[in-house]
Amino acid sequence: MSSVRVSRHARIRLIAAVATVCALSAAPPAPRAVAADTATYSETYRPQFHFTPEKNWMNDPNGLVYYKGEYHLFYQYNPNGNSWGDMSWGHAVSKDLVHWKELPLALSHDDEEMVFSGSAVVDWNNTTGFGTQKNPPMVAIYTSAYKNGGKQAQSLAYSTDRGRTWTKYQGNPVIDIDSTDFRDPKVQWYAPTRSWLMTVSMSEEHKVRFYSSKNLKDWKLLSEFGPAGATGGEWECPDLFPLAVDGDEKNIKWVLVVSINPGGIAGGSGSQYFIGDFDGKKFTAEDNGTYTPPTGTVIQDFEGTGFAEWTTTGTAFGQGPAAGAVDWQGAVSGFEGKGLANSFHGGDGATGTLTSPEFTVDSPYLNFKIGGGRHPYGAGTVMDGPPPEGTVLADFEGGTYGDWMPTGDAFGTAPATGTLPSQGQVSGFLGDGLVNTFLNGDSSTGTLTSPEFTIDRKYINFLIGGGNHPVGSANPTAVELLVDGQVVRSATGKDTEALNWASWDLSDLAGKKAQIRIVDDNTGGWGHLNVDHIVMSDTQAQRVSTETSVNLLVDGKVVRSTTGTDSETLDWASFDLRPYAGKKARIQVVDMNTGSWGHVMADQFTAADKPAKSMVQRADWADYGKDYYAAVSWENAPGGKRYMIGWMNNWDYGLSVPTSPWRGAQSIPREMALRTVNGQIRLTSKPVGSLESLRQDRPATASDVTVKNTSKPLTGPAAKGKALDIEATFSLKDADRFGLKVRTGTGGEETVIGYDTTTQELYVDRTRSGAGDFDSTFPGVQTAPLKPKNNKVKLRVLVDWSSVEVFGGSGEAVITDQIFPDPSSTGVAVFAEGGTATLDHMQAWQLRSIWR
Repeated sequence: MSSVRVSRHARIRLIAAVATVCALSAAPPAPRAVAADTATYSETYRPQFHFTPEKNWMNDPNGLVYYKGEYHLFYQYNPNGNSWGDMSWGHAVSKDLVHWKELPLALSHDDEEMVFSGSAVVDWNNTTGFGTQKNPPMVAIYTSAYKNGGKQAQSLAYSTDRGRTWTKYQGNPVIDIDSTDFRDPKVQWYAPTRSWLMTVSMSEEHKVRFYSSKNLKDWKLLSEFGPAGATGGEWECPDLFPLAVDGDEKNIKWVLVVSINPGGIAGGSGSQYFIGDFDGKKFTAEDNGTYTPPTGTVIQDFEGTGFAEWTTTGTAFGQGPAAGAVDWQGAVSGFEGKGLANSFHGGDGATGTLTSPEFTVDSPYLNFKIGGGRHPYGAGTVMDGPPPEGTVLADFEGGTYGDWMPTGDAFGTAPATGTLPSQGQVSGFLGDGLVNTFLNGDSSTGTLTSPEFTIDRKYINFLIGGGNHPVGSANPTAVELLVDGQVVRSATGKDTEALNWASWDLSDLAGKKAQIRIVDDNTGGWGHLNVDHIVMSDTQAQRVSTETSVNLLVDGKVVRSTTGTDSETLDWASFDLRPYAGKKARIQVVDMNTGSWGHVMADQFTAADKPAKSMVQRADWADYGKDYYAAVSWENAPGGKRYMIGWMNNWDYGLSVPTSPWRGAQSIPREMALRTVNGQIRLTSKPVGSLESLRQDRPATASDVTVKNTSKPLTGPAAKGKALDIEATFSLKDADRFGLKVRTGTGGEETVIGYDTTTQELYVDRTRSGAGDFDSTFPGVQTAPLKPKNNKVKLRVLVDWSSVEVFGGSGEAVITDQIFPDPSSTGVAVFAEGGTATLDHMQAWQLRSIWR
């Protein structure tokens, strides 16, 4: 993977745009970072024991190989900025997978291609002829992302000086199937056939292909795997490797790791895995994907000719249930019986609702099937309504900008009339015209400034869409209000082409002279803005619903909601009704979206005693957090070890995290194993052992600490910090929830690492972890299934300046999350809620910085 995966259209836009355009003491002896000025590695959120480049954008780890005493970490890198773009391979090396030395750029983009993700091998037998028997070449196998047309093919580069300099193979590409979604090759030597094995993704098809070669140049297709597991987004960055089960070398299973975006277990990006067998040609997963949901009482199955007592508004749902796909729709699958609710009637431009009669909640769960677009319900939105009345400052109708003054090339000579070439579908604007700075692609920049006006109303309302690059970031895409030449209000997009209302309260600026300036200073992903209908009003505009969702309404309010996954295949979902027992409720299926994937499908509403699980919930995940993606492993590691690392970020908000001059971090490398846990073979992980070399000598300790319905801070200078390694064991008593709080302090900041005994889940709550307002999907709670062992829960927690990595049990439950707390928030506490829990034993080490 190498590009923003908001949608296929987003990827096309990005390619088109590029085409047109706690450090406490010294660490043990180790390679030094590239920067001589260690202040560079002391920025507010700079990780102290995770790899980050000195500056600029980084995403996927690439080319992981061990050679001559060095672990090589290549990575997707923009050498020219702090946003995605100009994809190339950055490079760092380490002797212990902890201390890193950043090296010069390895593989650079050029006029023809960007260098997307891939792998690297040591060609010991010189099968390529790129080196010699005495000096075997290191060979990189990467995806060429061609700037003209967006085609993706697999190519080679080689090095004969331990990866310091590289030459691209003149015969590139070596595999070309004329596809725009064919990427991320992972290559290894497969000894039984004395040949090279490539695992590569067919991203849109949710498939992995396997190829074989004798010389890395000529490849033969062996087989395909998939679709399987989670398929709610694009499949990327596959990795295939063998592991012994429970350390038994006579019982070898193969693990296929496939990253998906969006559609991860925590939302957005995630890395799933399959366990099975590989026979040299074909991978066969042990889990065949079959699933039987809990039984219950069917409330509505849409098998009749009409909707019975369910009522409709609008035209989206037609006169009755659909029998599958309707006109112009792709093939629909996964529904039960012969009928389903389908809002594609009239195409994605139709809207409407489908509402059940009122009923009394008398079952613990409501299970149902849902498909269609990924457009969640937004709290506080309204279904419809006219725009606010007032003084229209600009509606961008009539084919000109009037008195508004443009600069640069982003705005052209006149307003746009909708979607521009290579852009995703633009929706939500009024009339025929709008500001759209996608002119010439995301590479164009400029400003558009209004004439001066007097503020004589309470609010300015306007429609806005496009990129999420707020004022204060390096390259904003924003609407600004200027008073006396200073920016006093601003707004940005939300990485969507659908415009929606934004509003500024101007109460404190009454009578002031002002101007509005629309700014596009961004040439990276989502580096554009859509703006329309700027009106000064006494009424605040409410955001309009763009949801495609199934909602549960209690007392007329939405209390549960879920949405589709941009798929025409319906999957199970479940609402927990237990908090609403005895209350009156309604089910409402809502389509208020007129853009891409602007429809919803639903079927088989069933009252049940147990929740149904979606395919995402049934899949196996290498990590259950929001920030572990594109995970791949090192080849040729000493001792046959299998170490894995992932990009510690999420495409939901990766372009907006508040870090500078770098953006993007890698997880801690993890040693992988297959273990039998509760009767099932699971992929487990633990931090690489050499991380312990960073521990300061004297840990903070605590034993037999009992807490009841309270939070108890741990005291002592070693019991706090911004970079910590914590090992803790708890005994279950009668508490509903218990665990640790880290990075506690300023303004109630805390990151909660807990265990919920009622659901048997490990969780991380980062709703109060510090800065998080840069994206609505960032605050939240991530959970992972974890059963106690001998009535105890064991945790290993790594805390860095801007992340937590939590390993539960034997490493079968892992949650990785970024956090952005105030530097003064350094406390650690133990807590229990709903009863009593005991902290049997804890050790907390402060960790030295790897940069000093």
